[in-house]
Amino acid sequence: MPAENREPTETCHVPVMPNEIVHWLGETSPSVIVDGTYGGGGHSALLLATLPAGRGHLVGLDRDPAVSERVESEQHDPRLNVFLGSYEKAPQALAALELSAADGAVLDLGLSSDQLADPHRGFSFTRASADLDLRFDPESGQSAAQWLAWNKENEIANAIYQYGEERYSRRIAREIVTRRRREASVKTVKDLVDVCMRCVPRSKNHDIHPATRTFQALRIVVNDELGALERTLQTAPDWLSENGRLAIISFHSLEDRIVKNAFRDDPRWNVLTKKPLRPSEEEVQQNPRSRSAKLRVAQRVPKPQA
Repeated sequence: MPAENREPTETCHVPVMPNEIVHWLGETSPSVIVDGTYGGGGHSALLLATLPAGRGHLVGLDRDPAVSERVESEQHDPRLNVFLGSYEKAPQALAALELSAADGAVLDLGLSSDQLADPHRGFSFTRASADLDLRFDPESGQSAAQWLAWNKENEIANAIYQYGEERYSRRIAREIVTRRRREASVKTVKDLVDVCMRCVPRSKNHDIHPATRTFQALRIVVNDELGALERTLQTAPDWLSENGRLAIISFHSLEDRIVKNAFRDDPRWNVLTKKPLRPSEEEVQQNPRSRSAKLRVAQRVPKPQA
């Protein structure tokens, strides 16, 4: 359903590792902070308290039009400005506010509870009749259903294996293409879940749904998530101030590996967390979706003096 046909709803998303984010970004007394994955605004609300009283800027970005609609319907601290777009667009958002750099930035790479709860987006297995969309911005690019309808079997299998680390990717791709040839293309959440249930043996301990890895892979593909992350890690030192910090929360090994390698291999970064930080047991009990979170933080190295 187009965004303009839906009423803005209140957020149900709970920010992950909020105390850690406030600690690592707040201890440098920042004046400008970028929240590149604004979502429900949970991290931003807490980070505003780290800014100078009545001054400073919190720059939020999110690709989801539903977030922009909700923000427009609410009243916010005047220091907060939220832009529709990927965190890749942080330099443009800063420039729009006539800001040259940020002193800190946070990226929470997880799927928000609001997106899971949206019955029109196809993110949740429980919404069986929903279209298989999986886009953060449903108004641009190809949906997952469209992507599956136009790509070859080996391309589908490779994507599911590479981005979902699903060892039964070839079975799944073969079944998807077979259905397509029978004019019964995979178009809904139920269609894809049925394929995965048919192709992926259920594990003995039932710790993961058979469709989880395939849904993850297709979501990554249609949103170019890993590409956006790699490009942002390459350019972030250009829009962070000297000693500015970048905190990234990832939820699966592919993202965490990219963050770890970028922080380690780029001499412009000073790694502050030698090993990824994990949520406390108390947080996991209160917010089970935080259980797989990993937080890494790095600081922009000052430029050499001429």
